[in-house]
Amino acid sequence: MFAAKFLTFCTWSARLLLIPALALVIWGELAATGGAPLGLWDKLLHFIAYFGLAGMSLVALRPGRWALWTTAGLIAMGGALEIIQGMIGRDASWGDELANTLGAVIGCALGWGIVRLLERAAGSANRS
Repeated sequence: MFAAKFLTFCTWSARLLLIPALALVIWGELAATGGAPLGLWDKLLHFIAYFGLAGMSLVALRPGRWALWTTAGLIAMGGALEIIQGMIGRDASWGDELANTLGAVIGCALGWGIVRLLERAAGSANRS
């Protein structure tokens, strides 16, 4: 019972927060910067941002074809933002795009596994 309610809560929370999180990542990639906040390595910030976006989109959409297309879209968006950065005076970086891609793929895979686990737990609770 708890797993079903928790999964429903996570799904609606992810749906509610996905657009603001997406806007924050886009702003972060395009805004002028004086360096990474808190001394964090730039690639780690890229990884975390796309890991979070992919995980949230996976939970919001549930595992399936749409979640995979969304992850591919996030990877393409990261590449486009890197190109735009080069056009607006910031440094475009293949390393940043690699971090974006790894974050998106790992976020999707981990989210997929967690959602499937919760779905199984909810299904077994309903059968009991």
